[in-house]
Amino acid sequence: MTVKLGLVGTGTVGGGCIDILKSHREDFKRHYGIDVELARVCSRNPEQAIAHGVEDLFTQDYRDILNDPNIDIVIELIGGTTVARDVVLGALRAGKNVVTANKALMATHGEEVMHAAEEAGREIAFEASVGGGIPIIDPMKHSLIANEVSSVMGIVNGTTNYMLTRMVEDGLSYDDALREAQEKGFAEADPSADVDGFDAAAKIAILASIAFNSRVTIGDVHTEGIRSVTTMDLDTARDMGYCVKLLALAHRTPQGIDVRVHPTMLPLSHQLATVNGVYNAIYVTGDAVGETMFFGEGAGAGPAASAVMGDVLEVARHVQQGIGPIVGCTCTDDLPIVPMDELKTKYYIRFKVADRSGVLAAMAGVFAKHNVSVYSVVQRGKKDGGSVDLVYVTHTAREKSVRDVLAEIAELDDVLRDEPSVIRVED
Repeated sequence: MTVKLGLVGTGTVGGGCIDILKSHREDFKRHYGIDVELARVCSRNPEQAIAHGVEDLFTQDYRDILNDPNIDIVIELIGGTTVARDVVLGALRAGKNVVTANKALMATHGEEVMHAAEEAGREIAFEASVGGGIPIIDPMKHSLIANEVSSVMGIVNGTTNYMLTRMVEDGLSYDDALREAQEKGFAEADPSADVDGFDAAAKIAILASIAFNSRVTIGDVHTEGIRSVTTMDLDTARDMGYCVKLLALAHRTPQGIDVRVHPTMLPLSHQLATVNGVYNAIYVTGDAVGETMFFGEGAGAGPAASAVMGDVLEVARHVQQGIGPIVGCTCTDDLPIVPMDELKTKYYIRFKVADRSGVLAAMAGVFAKHNVSVYSVVQRGKKDGGSVDLVYVTHTAREKSVRDVLAEIAELDDVLRDEPSVIRVED
């Protein structure tokens, strides 16, 4: 039986999927007995279809694919949560299986999509939505289900990891690192989704939902980016025995799910501290398996298309064998999201302050007032126009207390010269 595919989206990842099909279709038949054929291709850009030699399959209307009774699997690779949502829901309601790489859709409308798949008795597969070519969703839905997962954390955005690596290794400023990432094609012209943490937030929402069997959406994720991180912060972290990474974190706690994205100081001895450049890594801890790490390239045509086509082949295998969906929605619990104010961790805080007497004393009083114990305070760098940088490291403190400290110091007369840099510390 030949399983027919309809592809919506012929950009970087879609083109990669076409290339894999052309190169390995016969291998798939010989090795696995799976015969897949690309039947229709939809895109807003006919020139992309021409470039990949599939202009004879081309349509500009995705409904041509949804309405084709011969198509078994729809591959959605256009991204976003508007037209893509219509494609995915329309395909499921038309009785077709769906493979998608759409993290924003699954992190925002995942519950709706999973319910539509269940009602239709069809599969929705989305391995490529997190970690590019790194297998993580399938292992969490199959290999690790004997565990109670206590935490998932990872470096899941290659753009910011590349930028932080360049800032550490060559002392580039944030602006120079971003410019270089854009020149190399690692960052978009508008880098907000990456540098402000929203891309990572969507991915950890998906992972947390699977890990803890409870629905987490992108709106539940406290999100901060790396715009305020400077080379001084990175140098100070190194001197303290840490590195700084934009981490996506999700923990199961007695109070519920703690889920967040922000710059984080990690000990240099931690496995994630060795993950540099555009690479991603996801660290999963289970009660039986212990600590595991999944590592690889998180983006690009090859890695993402690898994950998409892995899903396509597995779903095609089920279609050929007449097997219904094996794993549907696993969000059977309704755990609360722990408010960010309740977080308890250590903090690195760098203030640029006026270089005058009485500043340290005034700031110390604010920390004491809000019961935030200071482990150390160090002056970094040189005097700059009458200001200096003071780096505070706290003992474990409550997030709300630290925010209260920051708010009150901001109100002190003639103290702050710039916005503080706040980095949480994970030991």
